[in-house]
Amino acid sequence: MAPPSLKKFRRIVVKVGSSLLIDSDAGDVRASWLAALADDLAKLHKEGRELLIVSSGSIALGRSKLKLPRGTLKLEESQAAAAVGQIALARIWSEVLGHHGIGAGQILVTLQDTEERRRYLNARSTIAKLLEWRAVPVINENDTVATNEIRYGDNDRLAARVATMASADLLILLSDVDGLYDVPPGRNPNAKLIPIVHSVTSDIEAMAGAAESELSRGGMYTKIEAAKIATTGGTHMLIASGKIEHPLQTIAEGGRCTWFLTPANPVTARKRWIAGSLEPKGTLTIDAGAVSALRAGKSLLPAGVIRIDGQFARGDAVVVRGPDAHEIGRGLVAYDAEDADKIKGRSSPDVMAILGISGRAEMIHRDDLVVGPSRTFSAS
Repeated sequence: MAPPSLKKFRRIVVKVGSSLLIDSDAGDVRASWLAALADDLAKLHKEGRELLIVSSGSIALGRSKLKLPRGTLKLEESQAAAAVGQIALARIWSEVLGHHGIGAGQILVTLQDTEERRRYLNARSTIAKLLEWRAVPVINENDTVATNEIRYGDNDRLAARVATMASADLLILLSDVDGLYDVPPGRNPNAKLIPIVHSVTSDIEAMAGAAESELSRGGMYTKIEAAKIATTGGTHMLIASGKIEHPLQTIAEGGRCTWFLTPANPVTARKRWIAGSLEPKGTLTIDAGAVSALRAGKSLLPAGVIRIDGQFARGDAVVVRGPDAHEIGRGLVAYDAEDADKIKGRSSPDVMAILGISGRAEMIHRDDLVVGPSRTFSAS
């Protein structure tokens, strides 16, 4: 089976690690390499792709600017170094993308931002708006506040979480190696590249090696873990070498890499999660007109809601029932129960006047909504 082409993907997350971005000896950005990568990104952007970047480097840059000695930093030292380096990292990406007329937006996240649904929705909405504006979100773990207990520990898994959060089609992990090998290539000259992985099995997991770079927290093991997260969420993933210039162009031209394929797509995987994995916290009863709109693929607007039951918070899963109490679907609600009750039956322009804030136009956006017969839903 031939690997997919980059041309088929609409929304792409590119993960760039510290060891690629920062010269470990000088502690400075590898300017020539980054400029070449920006050329690749600009070409994809011009072709209409939606791009997100997950970038490490804040601690390494902060360490360099503060002239800290080599060696392991304590947690508070890493946090302080990140505070200095994050400013530099944001400026670097802003300038290199700005050279191509592309705006960049910085988003700092922690583990809790992708695990707690309210924060998850906030981050997802911010990403969606930046992409709508044709800007490139540059995302990093918030090392200034993350602790040993809650941090990702590597940006491979963070990138996979971001990719599923953003409903990306593809996640590209630029690495020190050009893909997954049957045995660690640094230890065995006869190691063979695995070009396509259809499923992350125990045999695939056994092929993972340890981290090789001082600046990188993750090795091949974390990339396999990232592949499990991404493919479960409906996102294809690939590992490719970032040590060469124009790495994305090389991928597009069929260069060496490992593809991790998913049988699903981001929308179906997300909706399967909503339908069967989340416990509903309340119920929205809607009128017949809203039922027809939902079945036609529309979002649920406040005007179509006639009753609110249960205590739920923004981002919680709720059941949607028709006027005959038949279950129409399930979704992630955009308002707390109290606010939802205030705006039910009202037109979207009234929301500002009623709540005093300019909230979402939709009670449940169609991307956060699963519509189908009751037997579709396994959660109770």
